[in-house]
Amino acid sequence: MVLFTCNRTEVYVASRELDEGIGVVQNFLSRKSGTDISQIKNYTYVHILYDAIRHLFRVASGLDSMVLGETEILGQVRSAYRTAYTNGSTSSCLNSLFQQAITVGKKVHRETAIDQNAVSVSYAAVELARQTLGDLKGRSVLILGAGKISELSVRYLVANGVNGVIVSNRSYNRALELAREFGGRAVRFEELYQHLIKSDIVISCTGAPHYVVHHRQVDEVLRSRPGAKILIVDIAVPRDIDPAVAELPGISLYDIDDLQYIVDRNIALRRQMAVDAEGIIEDELDRFMKWLGTQFVVPTVSALKQWAEEIKQKELRRALNRLGELAPHDRKVIGSLVNSIVNQLLHVPITRLKDYALTSKGHLYTEVLQVLFDLQVEEEQDREYILKTMIDGGKV
Repeated sequence: MVLFTCNRTEVYVASRELDEGIGVVQNFLSRKSGTDISQIKNYTYVHILYDAIRHLFRVASGLDSMVLGETEILGQVRSAYRTAYTNGSTSSCLNSLFQQAITVGKKVHRETAIDQNAVSVSYAAVELARQTLGDLKGRSVLILGAGKISELSVRYLVANGVNGVIVSNRSYNRALELAREFGGRAVRFEELYQHLIKSDIVISCTGAPHYVVHHRQVDEVLRSRPGAKILIVDIAVPRDIDPAVAELPGISLYDIDDLQYIVDRNIALRRQMAVDAEGIIEDELDRFMKWLGTQFVVPTVSALKQWAEEIKQKELRRALNRLGELAPHDRKVIGSLVNSIVNQLLHVPITRLKDYALTSKGHLYTEVLQVLFDLQVEEEQDREYILKTMIDGGKV
């Protein structure tokens, strides 16, 4: 199974032979990339079983991401697994592993809230708007500049309920393009003041070498809207907004330094939450390893159940034939009785066998059960090694 993200290429494999499994993956990467196998070996590293599973759980939880605690990777893990499963390239071992990894990722985000604090400047601006204005539903925003940061800011604001988007940019066509993407409208740069006064939020990031919003002009337009409260967030470097604007009544002005403080504080919070997340991952890893350690008894348990089912069906048919005509209700009662007896007889030996599977006597008791009940079980295969081969930084 292959997991691609913006900064990683990882191949997950379940293999019965460790060295052979690693070699197969490295040869595959060499063929697909047209890169000499020696270079592939230099750029890859391998995790095996316990370490590979821990790594996947950390990846799915956002603990191995460039942005600590981000949630996008969980969707990428789910998508990669779905693609591999659909194409028939996963084993039962990998199916169980990735289903559990997705579950662990959800649990980490649910129980630690590690993704709840903004760690990008754009999202920090939205967090600041919520803190200042409360609910953003129905609020209006004026965006000055139409670059990537402006685009992300609009995206986050709209996702949080803002529905009046106005974009102003030196290049009107670019402003038009961004406004259309979010159902807003574009205005000429020279018209920004008449729209600023109508907005609840102003986000500015133009890249201009000088101020684009000045104290005198804002003071003039504020007189037409007495009591107005406007949040202005200046993300630009150098600044777009004259700092003196902050002195005007009703204006709350924040700049990139204020946002960076929020980001730094939230990164520290995420690091604290990551400690709790690591604890969850270790608990889930221990639970999964115990489950994995019992899987060699599954064929024997299945054979025992099949053996009991065949005897049950044969004897039930014989008994019903002897009893002759019975009402459907009576047949159902007899069938339920037989099922209950068989299930109760099998419950203790199956449970004990699974318990012993985690001890040094697991294989012995499995063989004893096979002999005692004359079970026909395919020769036990060696445990699959779970491998994770990663191309460092995706560089090949």
